[in-house]
Amino acid sequence: MIGHIVMWKLKEMAEGKGAAENAATMKKMLEALPPVVPMVRTLQVSTDIFASFPEADVVLYTAFDSKEDLQAYQIHPEHQKCVTFISAVVAERRVVDYVF
Repeated sequence: MIGHIVMWKLKEMAEGKGAAENAATMKKMLEALPPVVPMVRTLQVSTDIFASFPEADVVLYTAFDSKEDLQAYQIHPEHQKCVTFISAVVAERRVVDYVF
């Protein structure tokens, strides 16, 4: 199995909205992916982060059967819609991919 974790720090203002509202939009968009992106085995998103260094506003955990499934997810058109929005509102991004 492959784990994929992403942590984002958002811009204070972007797309005409504050960080909290953009975080909520990200959460909603990302949580809509599993039914339309079949290679996603597990997907969890949180905006209720109480401990993080460096600081993060949104965290995503996903699991996949293989590296190939992770790669397919990354280029999937529905995921790319999320990427477009997230790229506009994010200030920093951290990511880790690992085998478990």
